[in-house]
Amino acid sequence: MFLGEERQMLPPFMTDGQNTAERFLSNMDYAQVAAAVVTQEFIDGLQNDYLLQVEQRYPNRFFTFGMADCRESGFSAHADRLMKDFKGIKVPAARLPLHFLNDEMVKMLHQMEECGKILGIELMDGDAQVGQMEEIIQECPQLKIAIGHFGMVTRPGWLSQIKLARHEHVYIESGGITWLFNDEFYPFPSAVRAIKEAAELVGMEKLMWGSDYPRTITAITYKMSYDFIEKTKELSDNDKRLFLGGNAKQFFGFGELPGLPYIKNMSE
Repeated sequence: MFLGEERQMLPPFMTDGQNTAERFLSNMDYAQVAAAVVTQEFIDGLQNDYLLQVEQRYPNRFFTFGMADCRESGFSAHADRLMKDFKGIKVPAARLPLHFLNDEMVKMLHQMEECGKILGIELMDGDAQVGQMEEIIQECPQLKIAIGHFGMVTRPGWLSQIKLARHEHVYIESGGITWLFNDEFYPFPSAVRAIKEAAELVGMEKLMWGSDYPRTITAITYKMSYDFIEKTKELSDNDKRLFLGGNAKQFFGFGELPGLPYIKNMSE
């Protein structure tokens, strides 16, 4: 159940309801995706224990975010413990009250800045929480921030979120962009135009590809979530290189990445 409605959240072939790291790696290897950033969301419950095992088992393939339940008081103490193991902490602000920036949140963010951790965050539509993000950036100017869902690009006022990336340590990731443009569907020309518009405001070096796997592959394949970028003629080769991996490799601190061969499928 999602927002009071039954939804297909995983591809129907995942009959056990589990999107394991090994299943994901199989998709990554086939699609020639060398590494992935794994975020968290309240609707899945806390996945810290499993994700810690995943990053320890596959250190050159995954960057995983820890998450405390910041809907409950005392969450900053939990987050402090998570910072010992995770390089990033996720805050699904869109699922929190409109005014989420309370004293405890500020305390956690200062601790993250001091420890060199990355904040992953998704915001409510438009500029509803942008003012609070400006406060966070002013309070914690060295905190690295990745804003998700490409600013909720199909909603009014989305560019107000994109403009936050004019700050030095703020980046935008596009996880879910194919979901947001699902009515248009592949090859998502309006999504490409939105990426170009954002790049004109903040520079392509501030934008990062994201798939929102596995939810998006209830509608498309994992490879389709990025090859609409590879195949478009609207972006330069250098723009594609930055957007599809170069920026994320630098931002998240990935080391040497595996080279993955192209494997033909049965339909070719």
